[in-house]
Amino acid sequence: MSQLTIRTININHYLEELKMKKKFNRRDFIGTASVVGAGLIAGLPTVACSSVATAKPAILGGPKAFTGTWLSWPIIDQVDEKELLDVLKSLKWCRLGATTAKRFEDEFQKLTGAKYALGVSSGTSALYTMLGALGIGPGDEVIIPPYTFVATYNVVVLNYALPIFVDTDLESFQIDANKIEASITDSTKVIMPVHIGGTPVDLDRVLEVAGKHKIPVIEDACQAHLAEWKGKMVGNWGLAGGFSFQGSKNLNSGEGGAIQTNDEQFVKNCYTFHNQGQGGSVTDYSTGFGTRGTNMRITEFQAGVLLAQMTRVVEQAKLRTENANYLTGMLKTIPGILPAKLYKGVTRSAYHLYMFRYDKTRFAGLDRSKFLDALQKEGIPCSSGYGKMNKSAYVTDLAKNPHYLKIYGEKTMKEWLDRNQCPENDKLTEQAVWFTQNMLLGTKTDMEQIAEAIKKIQKNASEIGKS
Repeated sequence: MSQLTIRTININHYLEELKMKKKFNRRDFIGTASVVGAGLIAGLPTVACSSVATAKPAILGGPKAFTGTWLSWPIIDQVDEKELLDVLKSLKWCRLGATTAKRFEDEFQKLTGAKYALGVSSGTSALYTMLGALGIGPGDEVIIPPYTFVATYNVVVLNYALPIFVDTDLESFQIDANKIEASITDSTKVIMPVHIGGTPVDLDRVLEVAGKHKIPVIEDACQAHLAEWKGKMVGNWGLAGGFSFQGSKNLNSGEGGAIQTNDEQFVKNCYTFHNQGQGGSVTDYSTGFGTRGTNMRITEFQAGVLLAQMTRVVEQAKLRTENANYLTGMLKTIPGILPAKLYKGVTRSAYHLYMFRYDKTRFAGLDRSKFLDALQKEGIPCSSGYGKMNKSAYVTDLAKNPHYLKIYGEKTMKEWLDRNQCPENDKLTEQAVWFTQNMLLGTKTDMEQIAEAIKKIQKNASEIGKS
C-alpha cells in the first residue's frame, strides 16, 4: 500500500468522524483539505486520526492501527547483482589471490574511521578471532553482559575460559559499567562489552576501569554498525571491535563479519589466527603469530554483497535515527512505556533494535505476553527480546562440563554459578519489548500508528486482560 493511500485512508476516517458529530461544514472541509494537502506536498505524515485512538483494539475485533506494509529486508538493487556476478564470472571465489575482500576491507575501514579492517566469516568469527589473537585460554576470565546474543558467551567457552557475567543497567539495556570493577580478578584478561541493539555502552566508564586495571577492551559491536560515541564510531575505542553481517543486521551479507582496530600488530595477529596461523597477508604462507589458528576467512561473494549494501547504509542509518527519535518522543508520553536510555556520550545509535520496557502496572496489570499479542494483532511486529541467559541450562550446565571440571575443579565451578547472579537483568527480561530495524525504515506515519496501537491497548487493557 502506498503512503498516499495510507494518508487518504486517514483523511477519510477523519471526515467520517466529523460527519458523525454533525459538525461537518464547508469550513471543516476546507481546513482539513488545506492541512492534509500541505502535508502531502511537503511529504509530511498526517496527524493520526482520533477515530483510530477511540476504536476497539484489533484483539477485541476492532480495526488494525497499522494500515501500511512493513519494509522487507534486505533491500537489493542492480548494484548487488553486479557485484555478485562479477565475483561469479571471475572464478576467484576464495579471497586468497582475489581482490573483492580487500576492496571491502578498504571501504569498511574508511566507513568506520579505523586504521585497519579484516573481513571474516561471521560476527562470531570476529569475536573468536580476537580472543584467539589475545591468546585467551583455560584459566582466563572474560567479562561479558548477560543481555546479549549467545555468541558472546560461546566464543569465551570455545577457548575454555570462564565467562563472567556483569549485571545489566535496567534503563539502558546495556552492561552496567559501574559494576564491572567489582567482577575483576587477577584472572580477568578481557572486558568484552556489547553495544546491544546498536546503542553504545557507557564507554567512558568501561575504558576508565579497563585502563586502571590494564585490561584490554574488545567491543562486541556486532549490532552496532555506524553507532557513535562522542562523534567517533564504536569499534575504535577499545583494542578492537567485532561486527556481524548476518541476515538481520543493518549491514548484511547473509553471514559475514569484520574486525576493526587501530593497532597494526593486533590486526596482523588476527589475520594469522583466522588464516590457519599462516602469515600476515594473503600471499604469505609462512608461520604467523601464536600456536593456534583456524579458517575464518570471508568469501569473495560475501565481500561483494557487502560492497553493494554499503552504498546505502549511511542513508538507512540516518532514516532509522530520525524515525527512532520521532517514535521515542511519542512513546515517552505513554505511561508505562519506557524507551531504552541513551547515555550522554551517545551521538548516534545504530538502532538495530528499538527497545523499550513495558510496565504492566500502567496497563491494568495486563501481562506482557498479552500486550505483545495485542500489539501484533494491530499489525505491529514485536518480541520480548533476550531471556535470562546466565540462568539458562545451556549456560549453567557448564558447571558440569567434564573439561571445565578438569581445568577449574568442582569448587570453582560452583562459585562461578554464584558469581553470575544478575538481578537487574532478571527484571529487564520480564519487561523488554523489541521492534526490528527494518521497521524504522518506514515513514513517520508508521511511527504514529505504532504509538496509536499502544494507546489503544492501554485504554482497553482491562478488557483485553479478560478476553
